Amino acid sequence: MGPPTMHSPTWQDMPDDLQLALAREALRRAAETLAEHAEVLALEMEEGALADRGGPDALRLFAHVVRATSLDSMGTVGHA
Repeated sequence: MGPPTMHSPTWQDMPDDLQLALAREALRRAAETLAEHAEVLALEMEEGALADRGGPDALRLFAHVVRATSLDSMGTVGHA
């Protein structure tokens, strides 16, 4: 008989509360990334690096909405 094999835990092996916490954190990070990119694009437009077709204000509104809705809908990680 050979040595025991090490088994890496899979998503299904994790408890539901851990899966939920990890998924919420991933969504929170994705939402923040989207909002940060919108802010960067708005600055690039204002500085003339990208053509401004009325986008900076729209991008900032988008960033605000993403942050507001992601925080409201996901709650605090670890308090599901």
